[in-house]
Amino acid sequence: MNNALIVFLKNLTLGKVKTRLAATIGDQKALEIYSQLVEHTLNQVNTANYEKLLYFSDNLHSDLPVIGQDFLLRQQQGGDLGERMSNAFKEVFESSAEKVLIIGTDCPGLDTSIIEQAFDALDMHQVVIGPANDGGYYLLGMTGFHSFLFEDVPWSTSSVLELTLQKCAMHGLSYTLLEELSDIDDENDLNSWNEWLKVNQSRES
Repeated sequence: MNNALIVFLKNLTLGKVKTRLAATIGDQKALEIYSQLVEHTLNQVNTANYEKLLYFSDNLHSDLPVIGQDFLLRQQQGGDLGERMSNAFKEVFESSAEKVLIIGTDCPGLDTSIIEQAFDALDMHQVVIGPANDGGYYLLGMTGFHSFLFEDVPWSTSSVLELTLQKCAMHGLSYTLLEELSDIDDENDLNSWNEWLKVNQSRES
């Protein structure tokens, strides 16, 4: 395979997903919203012709209705998020992939065209990053395995993107940025996304 997409997701378990969101809207509603985000993300890539690997946080869960038949199912390995992503990238590059992207399942603005842009960007750059508006990133892509991008990073903080760019510069990696998008991590994010939908739907009507 040449192009590969890693999708990281948490198992759909009540009380285990979107805990910051659940703190204000409740576990059940948070699970429903996360399930919708997972469905949206997988629907964007189900018919794509690149290799697709679904990495679950805990046990494999093959009976989700939105999982396409050509998805390869894997389990995340490692301690923190950085170690888990690093291990996933390493595994996929060792299987002969030339361009590898990783995305999560909490960015409703992510669509097929952005993923294609990311793969195309790797024709000219060694790294492509989709910045999130909270200082992290919703997408990371590489043409080779660079484990240092995942080391000594305070995950889930506003400095993740900045530190990642610094590491790219320090190691001489060429990189490019995609458009900035919003993750949904708490109720403010959810409200902002709902407002954005209302505005854009009114423009289209």
